[in-house]
Amino acid sequence: MAEQCSAATYFMVILFICVSHLMSTLGNPKSWINSLPTKLQTLNLANKLRDDPVAIKLASTDFGNIVREIPAAVLYPSSISDIASLIKFAHTTSSAPFNIAARGQGHSVRGQAMARNGVVVDMTSLKNQKNGYGIKVSGSPSMGWFADVGGEQLWVDVLHATLEHGLTPVSWTDYLYLTVGGTLSNAGISGQTFRYGPQISNVYEMDVITGKGDFVTCSREKNRELFFAVLGGLGQFGIIVRARIALETAPKRVKWVRMLYNDFSAFTEDQERLISNNGFKQNNALDYLEGLLLLNQGPPDNWRSSFFPLSDHANIISLVTKYGIVYCLEIAKFYDDHTLISMEEELKVLFQGLNFIPGYTFEKDVSYVDFLNRVRSGELKLQSQGLWDVPHPWSNLFVPKSRISDFNSGVFKDIVLKRNITTGPALVYPMNRSKWDDRMSAVIPEEDVFYAIGFLHSSGFNDWEALDAQNKDILKFCYDSGIEVKQYLPNYKTMEEWKSLHFGTIKWRTFEDRKNQFDPKMILSPGQRIFNKVKQR
Repeated sequence: MAEQCSAATYFMVILFICVSHLMSTLGNPKSWINSLPTKLQTLNLANKLRDDPVAIKLASTDFGNIVREIPAAVLYPSSISDIASLIKFAHTTSSAPFNIAARGQGHSVRGQAMARNGVVVDMTSLKNQKNGYGIKVSGSPSMGWFADVGGEQLWVDVLHATLEHGLTPVSWTDYLYLTVGGTLSNAGISGQTFRYGPQISNVYEMDVITGKGDFVTCSREKNRELFFAVLGGLGQFGIIVRARIALETAPKRVKWVRMLYNDFSAFTEDQERLISNNGFKQNNALDYLEGLLLLNQGPPDNWRSSFFPLSDHANIISLVTKYGIVYCLEIAKFYDDHTLISMEEELKVLFQGLNFIPGYTFEKDVSYVDFLNRVRSGELKLQSQGLWDVPHPWSNLFVPKSRISDFNSGVFKDIVLKRNITTGPALVYPMNRSKWDDRMSAVIPEEDVFYAIGFLHSSGFNDWEALDAQNKDILKFCYDSGIEVKQYLPNYKTMEEWKSLHFGTIKWRTFEDRKNQFDPKMILSPGQRIFNKVKQR
């Protein structure tokens, strides 16, 4: 925030004096550690702070490759106490402390995990430390099975560790190479959300380092205000260093099905029908449901997954050419050897009366791990082609069910179809509000059913602005049409925008009160720009 620039400058001067010779002496930290302030030396942080070009470059960019913010230094903690000590030092240093941001995999797209002139904490450095939490599977009569997981751990590693016990978390993101603390700071959504809720709805307990540097264990019963604040809290109240995640028995296989529609009303009605089965037929419910747009831009598959048989590509492309947009319903049912027959029967019942285009149903049978990790192969392919570390002007929205038809007409069929510049997957799928907890900081529409819309664009470094302009025009259409959308992974520039466009008066009051309680000096996560009163850029 602009008011903190003097604070950042203050710390910048201190840090410059302390580590001015760091680049030339990085191999021998002891040669510059003694020049640090006495208090910081006693915290044993001197040899864990870096401002060399490699560290600074990593901490000043993210997956979006659009925003660049230069921190003063990067902390590579070897223990959780290092993080607490740094925050405590910032909190008590002066009336205008420096900013701190936790960075996991850096998968934000608008600089949300950056700290201009402050310190970025590289959480991944805890991953293999003996002083970290790691991943530990346990159980109790009251909770059942659960995993205690360090906030720096990757979800893919949580998956493999829990599968060794025949167990698994139930709520996922589409991409597994994200940190636990990172997704819980947002919400963590995917095709399982309609049934199990977002990842934040499947947490029993957390250890958090607050903006005061305090180490606090919190749950629904203990320190509950912090618990609800941190989940979906965008890193504003504390850094998650441990989360206790709910587990269930893991399936072995997945029946994975896609169906094509040329009618948007039929597509959404079928989606809503399928997720409504969850409420009264738990055993018969689907385990995963998403949807996506097929546009006239070449092969029907995209980098997220290769699904459609090559022999059917020509027919699918012909269908897309005819209608402009084809809507693809994607569902999955998990099973093992004992439930194979019942799974097939349940799918037959669920499919009765669905209004997809006859003859355009496609099935796969894959392992549970391959299904959950389906995006990884596409990522590796793009990396090998040099197409992964490019700008990603993503836009993710939650749209109320009552206005999804208007969104289709005004956005999908007008803005997106007419401009024909959309690159990457375009997702559309419904969720049940009952699976979310409004006491948490995450913000969703008020209606019982709402849709997740994701434009997961990739572009070149010289043409991302056109996609960004399209994202802005989509938002403008929604605002002008009175469609009360909420951004997921939101991007606003000022406090007033956050208050009026995202939180609303009542939710904002709670959010602001929690900020004053847990991070009163506004140290944490400056890259979200929530408490900026004026635009910085």
